[in-house]
Amino acid sequence: MNNYGINDALSALGVAKLNKGSATGKTWLGSSTTASIRSYSPVDGALIGEVGVTSEQDYETVIDRAVAAFKYWRMVPAPQRGEIVRQFGNKLRDYKEPLGKLVSYEMGKSYQEGLGEVQEMIDICDFAVGLSRQLHGLTMHSERPGHRMYDQYHPLGVVGIISAFNFPVAVWAWNTALAWVCGNVCVWKPSEKTPMCGVACQNIMAEVLKENDLPEGICSLVNGDYKLGERLTNDKRIPLISATGSTRMGRSVGSTVAKRFGKSILELGGNNAIIVTPDADLDVTLIGAVFGAVGTAGQRCTSTRRLIIHESIYHTVKEKLVAAYKQLRIGNPLDENNHVGPLIDADAVVTYNRALEAIDEVGGNIIVSGGHLKGEGYESGCYVRPAVAEAKNHYAIVQNETFAPILYLMKYSNLDDAIEMQNDVPQGLSSAIMTTNLREAEQFLSHAGSDCGIANVNIGTSGAEIGGAFGGEKETGGGRESGSDAWKAYMRRQTNTINYSTELPLAQGIKFDL
Repeated sequence: MNNYGINDALSALGVAKLNKGSATGKTWLGSSTTASIRSYSPVDGALIGEVGVTSEQDYETVIDRAVAAFKYWRMVPAPQRGEIVRQFGNKLRDYKEPLGKLVSYEMGKSYQEGLGEVQEMIDICDFAVGLSRQLHGLTMHSERPGHRMYDQYHPLGVVGIISAFNFPVAVWAWNTALAWVCGNVCVWKPSEKTPMCGVACQNIMAEVLKENDLPEGICSLVNGDYKLGERLTNDKRIPLISATGSTRMGRSVGSTVAKRFGKSILELGGNNAIIVTPDADLDVTLIGAVFGAVGTAGQRCTSTRRLIIHESIYHTVKEKLVAAYKQLRIGNPLDENNHVGPLIDADAVVTYNRALEAIDEVGGNIIVSGGHLKGEGYESGCYVRPAVAEAKNHYAIVQNETFAPILYLMKYSNLDDAIEMQNDVPQGLSSAIMTTNLREAEQFLSHAGSDCGIANVNIGTSGAEIGGAFGGEKETGGGRESGSDAWKAYMRRQTNTINYSTELPLAQGIKFDL
């Protein structure tokens, strides 16, 4: 059986059949625990390997070393911290192919998407290197004579990162590259569904740490289930938790961290729509909608879930979609001839099947049949057919995010109604409009337009460049990662006032004489 060189990729990345699950940088920890997490590929069902579950003893070692490392790392000049990130980015260039292959094999996304995810890691490293020389604040004029005011930003300390399976390496890098150049240290808990990607990234970073003789604790890894995530969120030694996952998970993380007055960055669910107007370029629309709906088998937080189409072109768009879906090739994602790989596991298949049943129960019209694929080439049991259904926006199944390749079609008669439909869901991550009409585009981007954190014109909802801040509103959590000024979330802000006069005038003209 052709495994497309996955064994060579695992070897290159230092991923073994049995791996320790905790690391404090260059050192892997392995206490007396015998518990482990097994990682099975959704591609062929094969056991990739095991990682040890982080024990209580190892957890304390990881956090203690991280706290100690922060005292060192925060005093390293930011451009020098950026140099370490630059070297990590170059390592990723060297390991791009094997790491992209592992991402594809362990998560199930196409090999091209796996390579793209590693490229995101490289891109955020490049961004962070430049940022390391631009961690600037503002200078303000004081109302008091002989005074100067300015603000500056200081690192927070230990940043806890809880990542999801669908982007098993990129989201960690988004957080880590920015946190590092800001002077923080990081503790990462990867998804228990993709732990081998975490082991591989830790091995790559360990090379940089060794080559630069850096102390333990700057970049740490822990492995476990939701209970370990709860431990991180409750730990007062971790001032910032960045968590990516479901809205349900985010509610728990956000409230727990808030109770101890910590900070959180939450990247949660999406229920993303594309509005298609009569002035849309339908060739562009088709590519954006289909990739958005079936890319990563519909398991992106930015996946296109809803297509809101003007009634005058509804049937034309519908026919083009049906024809395009007939051309989709489903199978091993390492085979670059295929468009769609598997869902992450059997539970995801169950969720997908239940969603199709729910659509049927409420009277939705399935126009591209889905289904669970079995037989030769689908031995893992995780492959499904992307489905398309006509539905109403208010249906409960439409209002809730299903992490699977199901696309809902609905009509609109005027743009105000379309925008209202798009916004009328609990989530607020990504959105798009397809139009060549300037007025329509500007209305969509106006204060009365999309309520999402991301609003695109003539590109789909899925996929984002690292230069812009990534995140969304409402039940998406409100967090921002990656580009723009997202770096400020990893720092504490301080206002400074300096009196260089020989007197002490008080603000607001208050008099206080002794």
